[in-house]
Amino acid sequence: MSAPLRLHWSAISDVGRVRKDNQDSGYAGPWLLAVCDGVGGAARGDIASSTAISQVRKLDDESPAGLDAEHLLSAVAGALHRAHDRIGELVDEDPSLSGTSTTATLLFFDGAQLAVGHVGDSRAYLMREGSISQLTSDHTFVQSLIDEGRITPEEALVHPHRNVILKALDGMHEAEPDLFMLTVQPGDRLLVCSDGATASLGDDRICDILGTGTPDYAAIELTRASLEAGSTDNVTCIVADVLDPAGAEARAEDLADLQPMLVGAASELRRKPARSGRPTALFRGHRSGDTGEMEPIDADLPDLPADVHAIHTDPIDPESARYAPRAPHRFAWLRRLLGLITVVGVAWVGVAAAWTWVQDQYYVGEVDGQVCIFRGVNSSLPGVSLSEPYEATNISTDRLRPLQADGVASGLAADDLDDARGIVENLAKQQVTSDEGTTSTTATTPADVGTCGS
Repeated sequence: MSAPLRLHWSAISDVGRVRKDNQDSGYAGPWLLAVCDGVGGAARGDIASSTAISQVRKLDDESPAGLDAEHLLSAVAGALHRAHDRIGELVDEDPSLSGTSTTATLLFFDGAQLAVGHVGDSRAYLMREGSISQLTSDHTFVQSLIDEGRITPEEALVHPHRNVILKALDGMHEAEPDLFMLTVQPGDRLLVCSDGATASLGDDRICDILGTGTPDYAAIELTRASLEAGSTDNVTCIVADVLDPAGAEARAEDLADLQPMLVGAASELRRKPARSGRPTALFRGHRSGDTGEMEPIDADLPDLPADVHAIHTDPIDPESARYAPRAPHRFAWLRRLLGLITVVGVAWVGVAAAWTWVQDQYYVGEVDGQVCIFRGVNSSLPGVSLSEPYEATNISTDRLRPLQADGVASGLAADDLDDARGIVENLAKQQVTSDEGTTSTTATTPADVGTCGS
């Protein structure tokens, strides 16, 4: 068995030039790379992202080496589920947080492969032999349009609903994350980032920067380039190199002091439970001068409209409108109860309609050797009969010709009750006398169910 691979990582998060708060959170460690981008504006997306990171980072507590793919993916899914539940608990404790949510993109490393878990529009990339590939697919409205062939990726960049995400961890709706495995090899470089980077940098630009320098250099340059390209969002970038033992030995000095890194809102809130002032922006200047950083926007923003089609009408902050509107978390039990009642009611109406139809059906059959008219259909379900004797006759199947007797035994279909009675009358006319071999007629008589066959 080959020696396990190692990661050499770096992480950085910047509040950006426009926003007052950093709602991104990131974590990088020996076994886990994770980015969460909080959504919710006034509903404190920073709380959602930092809460999610605090839950998923527990994956990094011990080595997952030796686990098979199924257990690795199960661990990632479990971490995302715990983050989802914890956000729900916080919303229950503080209703003002209702509407908060976060994206989550996780790479769980076992020394040879990655278990990837993904919800939302943060992204993971793999750079191998000079080219990059996007590992994750955005859970966004515009991505769904691209997948359907209705718009191009270029059109998506300027689409009015480009900020709307369709999946997130919100503590209320199970997000059903994308889960898959990826085998890595020495020399691979990994990038996990928030949409503050990808919304302003194209794949070619990301590839150019990602292919230069150390992980620390690449992470810083990606963040700087995103802001210079006009990103108005928080930017978080985690870059990690996959090293074999020889590569690890070559970077022994760097790896010796390498510690897990917690960045963004998770780091800010850990140091200061209550926010005071604005998070530090790392890039107020540039190597060649000032970046022209804008002052934070202080104006209060209007509430998010209920109609998804009106989400991005100015002057609403796109960040406040990122998550497709959903019902508030309050009274979730009542909504579930009403939903269950509705489902049961619809099912009951369907069963009642089916039963009414069954009661209008008739056929001619046999009970204890006598011809009988049955009400219902000539069939049954496990443990349930769909018909019952309705009218008895004094016609014995022994006095019918073999072909007719077999038909009665199998059940002769009738259009309605009158048609069934007509079939019985026809059978009566064709009875065979036991002594003379001639036919005789015997009238049918209405009877209770219990008299059928008597």
